[in-house]
Amino acid sequence: MSDAKRFLDPLSLFPGELSEFMESLNQPAWRGKQIFSWLHRGAKSFDEMTDLPKNLRERLNIDFSVEAPFEVERLQSRDGTQKILWELADGERVESALMQYETGTSLCVSTQAGCRQGCSFCASCASGLARNLTAGEILGQVLRCRTQINRLVIMGMGEPLDNFENTTRFLRLVSHPEGKKLSLRNISISTCGLVPEIDRLSLLGMPVTLSVSLHAPDDETRRKIMPIAKKYPIDALIASCKHYFQNTRRRISYEYVMLKGINDTDIHARKLNRLLAGQTGHINLIPYNPVYPRPYQPSDPDRIRIFARQLSCCDVTVRRTLGSDINAACGQLAAKRNL
Repeated sequence: MSDAKRFLDPLSLFPGELSEFMESLNQPAWRGKQIFSWLHRGAKSFDEMTDLPKNLRERLNIDFSVEAPFEVERLQSRDGTQKILWELADGERVESALMQYETGTSLCVSTQAGCRQGCSFCASCASGLARNLTAGEILGQVLRCRTQINRLVIMGMGEPLDNFENTTRFLRLVSHPEGKKLSLRNISISTCGLVPEIDRLSLLGMPVTLSVSLHAPDDETRRKIMPIAKKYPIDALIASCKHYFQNTRRRISYEYVMLKGINDTDIHARKLNRLLAGQTGHINLIPYNPVYPRPYQPSDPDRIRIFARQLSCCDVTVRRTLGSDINAACGQLAAKRNL
């Protein structure tokens, strides 16, 4: 593989950047827009770009690759959810999940191979962080999923805001008017609570929904299960969330995984009410999906219902569990390298 092939990632480039590159090859600038259009229609090689001169296609195929990510395996759950295992150009592997709802299809994409945040209930952290994905590698999961999607959730492997530049570039690419044109309002981005990066995201003016992995109503409980809480206390996180809403007018979704005997008591419910009182947000209670060899157990269904009824601070929903029989549910994406 040539140096150029290692360092140029065509899927990560905007039309203007591709046009500049075409000019460096003594080609018309508008060739860049042609290539962008082909890539965002799912082309996996330059040979498919039949309106490019043959000699240009041959040259590009020698020096550059647009094939990755490669689909290695696709599993289907009893409920219709699909888990897709991707292999990247360097052999790293990540997973995506396609979920079917009455309102359409959602795709959950990964932004990192592994994760370094260390949340004790999550499979993605099992072997730490291998590397960040490029914007093109994140986009490739969308372009190669072979399904028309209505909604995108950036909640797969990795902490999206720990890969801030590539994740935000991906957001601009997937919503580009000459590409997939996916509305940013139909995209949710998850974070375990990287306060400075939440503030950076709020300043970009992107109307994406922020999903905050809260999972506890107080610092003491949160620090036991989420190392990030030792760096950013819960008051700082909530203040950052308020700032995000003020800048974007998009209400926050507070994710709360229900762990039996850990964060699901009446006391925790009362604390959560006090913490989020007056917030323009939504609480999403998530039945825990067991991850071997994590020590946690899911809260009993009756306990989840009681907990939900005690919350009066915000709208509350209980997330429907999809794909757990193929380890594609929330918190279970890991890719085989991590298991």
